[in-house]
Amino acid sequence: MIGQYLVIGVGRFGSAVARTLYDLGHEVVAVDRDEAELQAVMGHVTHAAVLDATDERALDRLGLAHFEVVIVAIGDDLEASILATVGSKAGGARYVIAKANDRSMARILATVGADEIVRPEHDMGARLAMQLASPSEVASLELGPDNSIVELDVRDLLVGTLETLRLPARFGVQVLAVHRGRDVIVSPGASFALASGDRIVVIGKNSDLDTLREHLPR
Repeated sequence: MIGQYLVIGVGRFGSAVARTLYDLGHEVVAVDRDEAELQAVMGHVTHAAVLDATDERALDRLGLAHFEVVIVAIGDDLEASILATVGSKAGGARYVIAKANDRSMARILATVGADEIVRPEHDMGARLAMQLASPSEVASLELGPDNSIVELDVRDLLVGTLETLRLPARFGVQVLAVHRGRDVIVSPGASFALASGDRIVVIGKNSDLDTLREHLPR
C-alpha cells in the first residue's frame, strides 16, 4: 500500500528516511529551508521544496492532514524542531515522528506533541550492544516501553515441534512467524517443527524475551 510522507529537514537522517521511503514506492515530500541540502534528494523524492518549517502558515499550505506521517528530522536545532512539531500537529498532521539528539530534547518534543521520538545514534548504539550481547538476535522492534518483537536464530535447544517446546508456557512469548531459507511461515501451528537454521519471530514482554535469550547458547 502506497503511503504519503512528509520529511522536514533533509540532513543525513532526513535524506536517508526520504530516499528509502521513496525507493520502497511511497510518495514523499521533502522540505528544508536550505536549498543546497535539497539538491541531494532531488530525483529521489516525489516532490522537494524550500520551506521554513518554523512558519506555521507555510506548513499549513502543505495540507498536513493528507500525510500519514510527518517526520521532523531537524534534530540539531531544538527551537526549530519544537516549532515544526507544534506546527505540524496544529495543522492537522495525524502522526508526527520527531528526531531528538538527547534525552532532554526527546522529553521536550514529546511534551509539545510528537507522537514518537527517535534518537538515531542512541538507538543504533543500543541495537549494536544488544547484538553483541545476544548473538542469536537478528532484529528487534520495540512496541512501547515493555514489549517487543524480535527475530532469533533457532539453536539446538529450540529444535522440535512448537507443541513440544511450549514457548508460551516456558517463556511467555508467542511465535508469529518462522523464516526457513527463503520461505516465511506465518502463524505456524502447534505441530510445526523448528529445525536448526530456522529464524523465529516472537512477541512478548521484554523481561520474558530476556529469559528466552538467556536460554539460547551464545
